[in-house]
Amino acid sequence: MENKKRLILFSKEDIDKRVVELGKILTEDYKDKDLLVISLLRGSFIFAADLVRNIDLKLEIDFLTTTSYENEEKSSGIVNFLGGLRSSVKDRDVLIVDDIVDSGNTLKAVKEKVQKMGPKSLKSCVCLNKPSRREVDVEPDYVAFTIEDVFIVGYGLNYGDYMRNVPYIFTYENK
Repeated sequence: MENKKRLILFSKEDIDKRVVELGKILTEDYKDKDLLVISLLRGSFIFAADLVRNIDLKLEIDFLTTTSYENEEKSSGIVNFLGGLRSSVKDRDVLIVDDIVDSGNTLKAVKEKVQKMGPKSLKSCVCLNKPSRREVDVEPDYVAFTIEDVFIVGYGLNYGDYMRNVPYIFTYENK
C-alpha cells in the first residue's frame, strides 16, 4: 500500500479542534464526578492522551490492552484481553476511550467486562465511528468523527505494526 497515494480524511488541525470540543463536553458532563478514563491500547493511546489533556478535571487514567485485529485490516471478531486494570472501577464514573468502533465487538466485550466490576456509570468515547460495519448492538456515547467503510491509518491507528505516529488520519487512494 505504500506506493499508493495517501488521501487525508482528517488533518491534524481537524483532529485537534474536535478533541478540544470533546474535552469541553466531557469536562461539563463529568463535573463533580470521580472520573476514571480507560484507554484501550494500543490504538487509542494518542487520542486518549490528547483527550485527557483537554478534560479540565481531576481524573485517573488506566489502560486495558485488547486485540482483535492482529495485523489484518478487518477484525477477527474475537476479542482477547492481554492485561488487566490497576485501578478500582467500583462505584466510579468510567469512560472507555478507543480509537475506532467498527464491528463493535471490542467495545461490547470491554463494556461487559468493566460493567461486571461495578462502576457507578459507564460510557465510551471513540475517535472514529464506522457504523456501517457494526456486527453487534453497541454505540459509543461520544464520537469525534463518523466515517464510511474505508481502511484508515494514522493518529494511533496502525497498518501492520507501523503508521501510528502519523499526526493525521488517512486512507489510500486507488489510482
